[in-house]
Amino acid sequence: MNKLELSVAVGNYDRMRPLIDGEVQIDGVDPVFMLHDPEEIFFRAFRHADFDITELSLSSYAVKTAAGNCPYIGVPVFPSRAFRHTSIYIRTDRGIEAPADLRGKRIGVPEYQLTANVWARLFLEEDHGLAPRDVTWMRGGYEEPGRVEKVNLDLPDGVRVENIPEGETLSGMLASGELDAVMGPRAPSCFERGHPHVGYLYAEPQRAASDWYRRTGIFPIMHLLGIRKTLVERHPWLPFSVYKAFEQSKARALAKLSDTSATKVTLPFVEDQLRAARQLMGDDFWSYGFAPNRHALARFLQQHHDEGLSGRRLEPEELFHPATLESFKI
Repeated sequence: MNKLELSVAVGNYDRMRPLIDGEVQIDGVDPVFMLHDPEEIFFRAFRHADFDITELSLSSYAVKTAAGNCPYIGVPVFPSRAFRHTSIYIRTDRGIEAPADLRGKRIGVPEYQLTANVWARLFLEEDHGLAPRDVTWMRGGYEEPGRVEKVNLDLPDGVRVENIPEGETLSGMLASGELDAVMGPRAPSCFERGHPHVGYLYAEPQRAASDWYRRTGIFPIMHLLGIRKTLVERHPWLPFSVYKAFEQSKARALAKLSDTSATKVTLPFVEDQLRAARQLMGDDFWSYGFAPNRHALARFLQQHHDEGLSGRRLEPEELFHPATLESFKI
């Protein structure tokens, strides 16, 4: 049969390179790769369903899936994962000595429902008793005015989300002191430039995240992979073929990372970082597949529903095509 020519929108990550470079093939597919930042991919995917296979925000996907109007069905490939203790930036001149001191403050967010923010609010509430209704959320672009939520939200009473003034940015308002903190997946530029009164909420975020992992066993999932539903209806073999290829691509990337005879990434001490990750999290620290990630997904979906982001409580199995929930063994 002729191969399907399909658009594939993903970030330019090391775990994607074997696929992008043609070392790994997707059975039955002739892919056209489009490498973009997450903001562009998600906006185009959720607003216009531009791509056949695409990286998706876990939170936005859960919103749309619970509402029954998502054009994509998930595959348990997780291109982006991150501990989000590095995602909260504060004014250091506001008496914020501990996370609980954020109560009553104004926190900027690029979008309220972003996956990174759901995970951050989860540990702020569980570990420090700070609920979403305890602060005022100020929504806007990091560096460009006018950013909006890419999906519609119906938030619970008492949760205050306001738009920042027209023409303003989160980074500018944090630098000027009009915001007490910013939460999100990117660092505001005022932090990157070394603003004297802007710093991390957690003084040692890696230590805080490692402690959280030891207690929860969760390495937060940010993104998953989605396939256009109309394609899957016509080609039911496609979801597992996609899953298998992305798993093979990640395995090759990790093998290259482990070969330190000549370091494959532009960073010193890679072998020490890799050894520390495996000591903390085990050999399969960036796992794909449904079974090893069910616990993390269930915890996220519960928080997502508790915050009023998903109209009903989703089960992890609902996120993925049935053919990808299990795999063969030899």
